[in-house]
Amino acid sequence: MLSDSPTRSGDPIGSAEAPQDVLVTVGCGALRGRRENGLTVLRGVRYATAPRFGPPTPEQPWSGVRDAVEHGGVSPQPPARPGSAGGSPEIGDQSEDCLNLTIVTPAADGARRPVIVWLHGGSYRSGAGSWDRYRTDRLAREGDVVVISVNSRLGALGYLSAPGVSPGNLGLLDQLEALRWVRDNAADLGGDPGNVTLVGQSSGAHSIACLLGVAQARSLFRRVVLQSPPLGLGLGGAPDTGRLGERFLARLGGDPYEASLEQLLAAQQAAERDVAGRGFTPAYGPVAGADPLPDAEGWLAACRAGAPDLEVVLGTTRREMAYFLGGGRISERVPLVGRAVENGVIGVVTWTAFTRPTLRFARLLSGAGARVFVYGIDGPASASPYRAGHCSDLPWLFGDEAAWAQAPMLAGQSWEDVTEHGRALRSAWLSFAAGGAPGLTELGWQPYRGRRAAVHRFGTARSGGLGY
Repeated sequence: MLSDSPTRSGDPIGSAEAPQDVLVTVGCGALRGRRENGLTVLRGVRYATAPRFGPPTPEQPWSGVRDAVEHGGVSPQPPARPGSAGGSPEIGDQSEDCLNLTIVTPAADGARRPVIVWLHGGSYRSGAGSWDRYRTDRLAREGDVVVISVNSRLGALGYLSAPGVSPGNLGLLDQLEALRWVRDNAADLGGDPGNVTLVGQSSGAHSIACLLGVAQARSLFRRVVLQSPPLGLGLGGAPDTGRLGERFLARLGGDPYEASLEQLLAAQQAAERDVAGRGFTPAYGPVAGADPLPDAEGWLAACRAGAPDLEVVLGTTRREMAYFLGGGRISERVPLVGRAVENGVIGVVTWTAFTRPTLRFARLLSGAGARVFVYGIDGPASASPYRAGHCSDLPWLFGDEAAWAQAPMLAGQSWEDVTEHGRALRSAWLSFAAGGAPGLTELGWQPYRGRRAAVHRFGTARSGGLGY
């Protein structure tokens, strides 16, 4: 439950209204958050603890009041890739004590609002739900929903598979523990624990797809949104998993339990380079047959078994791979190739790694009884080579201008353009979270049963890419 307690105030944050302290009581104890611009925000809320390379343990009750006004630690990770189409986000304080949540809620007034849980992307090696680019204030305000963003372990700390050291899938176990926390505490935050929608992008969407095949996870959410899931990677494992673990330990050259974070990250990056060039596969990620994932056949069977009670939205952008290959990189290195061939490469790899496997997964779930909706993002007209690339939907969804203004992928677009396109996307996601399939059909969406005409399209510019 929440109770306004204006014991102190700070400087205004993005508004003339000064934040005020607010006390929030959840299952384990009391938290001091902030009331900011009509919303209650709790930061750095620990949902579990975990030893290095060990499974998470649920957070235990505490006495007194814990501060929840500053973001918690983010999983240790390498620096952002130079020249990234998405710009250079803030990293934040890195710590192995990173199992924490950012919570934004309109109020706890006895209402039972829809709950959205956000799982960020980053190839299982970077990112944080607490980053400013993922601020959920607008979603919470526009949809009158509770939004909870998850930080969990990444890279080797979260997904190393090495016998005798780490079983793999620790980051997935973290996410599962976060969902249990949401189930147990949503009502205290003004949310409905029986109406939880998971929303994830890139590896966050891939995580959700994995969780669809985990029987113990299915009771923790009602519906899902998968934005640009790289399902072409396969689900539940990668062929280089064992070799990667061996290379990590060899590169580390010491006790993995005693090594510093700097040494762990250096070994992680070196091992990634050792196994590079083996296809479009992330170095670290979920492993089939390691808790909580069953083997590949068991995962498919569990997805089918849980489908009749599931509602799903999933889709991709028209030029996903432009995020990774755009910016003229191919044509600059090989001038004779030219832009046309570069666009062709982007289209083929987008189709292979993203679009085709996403449509196959949609058909699998629909055929098993799920209510499935598919979308495609064409993007606005733009001179940017990244247009309608991977992550281009994120500024639409979160709409924080200050966090996204310098992103190269937005070159040629005004913020008014971004806001306009984002309005339709947010409306769809919020309608889905509130009312499920009927909420989308009221907006003109059609259920997907393998028909191309049923794909809902965002944006207008269809330049490059194979599409649907």
